[in-house]
Amino acid sequence: MKKLSSLLQDKLAASVAAMGCEFIGSELTQQGHRALFRVYIDKPTGVTSEDCTQVSRQVGAMLDVEDSIHGQYVLEVSSPGIDRPLFTIQHYQQHIGSRVKVRLHAPIDGRRQYKGVLERVEGENIHLLMEEEKVAVILPFSAIEKANIIGEVRL
Repeated sequence: MKKLSSLLQDKLAASVAAMGCEFIGSELTQQGHRALFRVYIDKPTGVTSEDCTQVSRQVGAMLDVEDSIHGQYVLEVSSPGIDRPLFTIQHYQQHIGSRVKVRLHAPIDGRRQYKGVLERVEGENIHLLMEEEKVAVILPFSAIEKANIIGEVRL
């Protein structure tokens, strides 16, 4: 998964905010011969398919003008969903107490995958209590490739 420039992220955030939504984050992944560019948006009242369509048109036009993504790509606009991705330190702070799944760029102590309860955030460090081992680990934010809330469905 490639990271986009902070300038492009700022432009996306401003464009999405102008349409009454919150920009959660984005990810660019390679799928076969083309890239998938996924933009996550949210609203207090919930995201509708119309919100996604409107944001998709606006963001697509902006990306075409900016020529920010080279080559062919598919643009997808989505709500964060139950397995909400975490993109910023603030996202981690907002979800303290939640169960999370984290994948690192490179292994730390021989592991790239971590699953546990998000205990706290201190500066640029994410503190997890590992579910199975009942061991606390500290992961540098800069080492995290991808992280998601582990959603729970309650009946």
